[in-house]
Amino acid sequence: MSSIDRLEVSRVRNLTDVRIHPSHSINVLFGSNGSGKTSLLESVYLLGLGRSFRSSKLDPIIQENAEDSIIFGELSTGVSIGVSKTRRRGHTLKLQGEKQRSWADVARHLPVQVINSDSFSLLEGSPKVRRRFLDWGVFHVEHQFIDDWRRASKCIAQRNLLLKQRNSDIQQIRAWDNELSVLAERIHAARSRYFDLFVPVFMGVLSSLIEIPSLTLQYARGWSDDISLADSLVEGLARDQKYGATQCGPHRADLSVKVGKLGAEEVLSRGQQKLLVCGLKIAQGMLLENGNNIRSVYLVDDLPAELDSENRKRVFGLLEGLGTQVFLSCVDPLEIENCWSKASLPRKFHVEHGKITQV
Repeated sequence: MSSIDRLEVSRVRNLTDVRIHPSHSINVLFGSNGSGKTSLLESVYLLGLGRSFRSSKLDPIIQENAEDSIIFGELSTGVSIGVSKTRRRGHTLKLQGEKQRSWADVARHLPVQVINSDSFSLLEGSPKVRRRFLDWGVFHVEHQFIDDWRRASKCIAQRNLLLKQRNSDIQQIRAWDNELSVLAERIHAARSRYFDLFVPVFMGVLSSLIEIPSLTLQYARGWSDDISLADSLVEGLARDQKYGATQCGPHRADLSVKVGKLGAEEVLSRGQQKLLVCGLKIAQGMLLENGNNIRSVYLVDDLPAELDSENRKRVFGLLEGLGTQVFLSCVDPLEIENCWSKASLPRKFHVEHGKITQV
């Protein structure tokens, strides 16, 4: 089980010097807007993935007038993770005190899921958002996947450089095509295996949240189902040269969520979409535990503001059933007072002006 025993946060946005011992189950962070609740969730996300779910830029994360931010976590498994972000020197990541070159090993120790207002992008955002969602799950169950994906990304980058040249070297392009085709088939196979496992789990979770007739979830691999990627690359070479970029491949894969023939975002209300997105995120955590006996840490940002009391109970009931660690932010803790069983009474933390106090 992956959960955080001790969390220390220094100079992340308005959080100056935070030290807490969260519960292994439900943790409620409450306080007024702008008090620092989301910043604590962001800190946990940074610890597990090395990036923010709020900003693609580094500077906003570091507290104003500070040169760095530091986050440290000690897990229930005895593993320690530390990360520092600096304005001038990038980041330093340590696992068990040893410097790491990538986040891959850390991410396996601390799988993190976020449910917030941006989660709607799974339905209405770009294919990249849905691809990242899919690959999060594949990464945790298919250990070869990350190496294949990195090598494929290199192939695509090199091929794109050649495509942008006025007189492209066709032989070099063909060489990258051959390697990319092999890697793409492996990536597609790994994604397909995961997707086949994921769909029935997701449908089961969704049925306990909401009934949506005619809802389907489909995976598209990023090139035509009728021919191999190698042939697609040959056929599309002139088009790729025109745009200076590879137009088909594993980097073009997508998930589609439809109700009948229309996208779910075109048919469902905002509340229905929120339940659907919650179902997707919870199903991923459930599948990860079933297959690997690893539990995700869930970061739930201001869900009470978007769901009525009955639907809150349904979502929180599923999270409670996972037996996983949850960090939940809200303005008023009374809004979620009756959402948990007596066996899972939450640990409460009051957040005010960047200071966090256990209640």
